[in-house]
Amino acid sequence: MFDPSGFIVPFIVLIALLLIGSASIKVLREYERAVMFTLGRFSHVRGPGLILMLPYIQQMVRVDLRTVVMEVPSQDLISRDNVSVKVDAVLYFHVTDPAKSVIQVEQFIPATNMLAQTTLRSVLGQHDLDEMLSERTKLNTDVQDILDTRTKDWGIEVSAVEIRDVQLTDNMVKAIAKQAEAERDRRAKVIHADAEFQAAQTLVNAATILASVPAAMQLRYLQTLSEIGGEHNTTVVFPMPLDIVKPFLDILDKKAALAPTANGLKVPAL
Repeated sequence: MFDPSGFIVPFIVLIALLLIGSASIKVLREYERAVMFTLGRFSHVRGPGLILMLPYIQQMVRVDLRTVVMEVPSQDLISRDNVSVKVDAVLYFHVTDPAKSVIQVEQFIPATNMLAQTTLRSVLGQHDLDEMLSERTKLNTDVQDILDTRTKDWGIEVSAVEIRDVQLTDNMVKAIAKQAEAERDRRAKVIHADAEFQAAQTLVNAATILASVPAAMQLRYLQTLSEIGGEHNTTVVFPMPLDIVKPFLDILDKKAALAPTANGLKVPAL
């Protein structure tokens, strides 16, 4: 008769060997590393490729070296000029030392997220609202430098921090709109005043040049008469230039100065 008990023991041994083999052989991808522990003590970092381990003696922890893109939740903070805002950001970081990322911190991704939140509130709270809106690149760099310094002990490098949005209350949005409108009005008035000044300065320069050259004044006078004549006017007021009249006035003054008195003597006029 067929005795199935003769196959049970080999079958159990085969299953045990397969389980031991699957537990002792690991394959790591190019972006993965294995932090190896031997009897609970850190031994070395291995990978990528085929990894052989001693069952029940060695253990491994997989670490992903790819860049992690993390959204920092919106943070309520008060700026240096006492304005309440909500700020969120995006954090980019990756593991540079797999051993430290496993040994020095329990879970490096949540830890980095919490550290990013507190650093974001701390750094932005030291700046005014105008700086948050206009100097975002500088603030990104400040937050990145602080995070990178503190996460270096965890074997993590922060490659970039991007402040994504700065949310204001409705009252603050209206106040900023009024401020922008007032600034535009101020610039418009300054530009208009500057244009008036330049026009006046140009007129003064032109008058100075015409006064220094009498011939230029005569040419300008004739040009004005030509423009008036071309407009089909029925009546033209012809002003007499003083330069033309002045010689005749001088002759009359001389004659009046030499006019005879009652006794026939010519005396100069006072």
